Amino acid sequence: MEDLLDNKITVHIADDHQILIDGIMAVLELEQDIEVVGYSLNGNQVLDWFHEHSADVLILDINMPELDGIEVLKKFATYDDVPGVIILSSYDDIKLVKEVLGMGAKGFVPKKSAGEHIVNAIRKVFNGEQYFSDDIKEKMMKTLIGKPMGDTDNPEGVLINSLTRREFQILKLIAQQYTTREMSEALHISESTVETHRKNLIRKVNVKNSVGLAIFAMKNEIV
Repeated sequence: MEDLLDNKITVHIADDHQILIDGIMAVLELEQDIEVVGYSLNGNQVLDWFHEHSADVLILDINMPELDGIEVLKKFATYDDVPGVIILSSYDDIKLVKEVLGMGAKGFVPKKSAGEHIVNAIRKVFNGEQYFSDDIKEKMMKTLIGKPMGDTDNPEGVLINSLTRREFQILKLIAQQYTTREMSEALHISESTVETHRKNLIRKVNVKNSVGLAIFAMKNEIV
């Protein structure tokens, strides 16, 4: 029995509504590989709990009394060992999504779709991946399509400007760890077309693989 417990993904839930915590716990109780090991009703309780305990994943509400989720993320920046953080919020503004990702969060799920996405989000984040609910992905796609193609003041701006709009979209999605299938569905193109764009990008950017493309995208602040 101990071995089974040791292999479980441990989760802490932080939200100022007990009914939401109870709802998430009820969903997670059905999963054999996930165990809720604690919960908090405000930001200070989160920090106090993690001073004494640990969890693999923290489900963190943005709006909480005493100390909100943003402040908790700031405090975690000073910690040596932090959980993978999934933001749970009533707001799904893309600026907020980008802000919390920049502060170390690994996932973002709106509260309205928590029941549908939270289990997959926990598993993805536990495995070192990012996770966004479908509606967040769609909003990110809309901002992606409208983003300028590059800045020629950047030493690599000319190279960025040589990319087609579709290549630019593919490059950003690669950096955000979308799979070929997810890119195909998001852009409404075939998986083979996605792979063709990927190969063209690798050639143009002069890297060896998708990891090189992701590094290039982050270096040039495309994501």
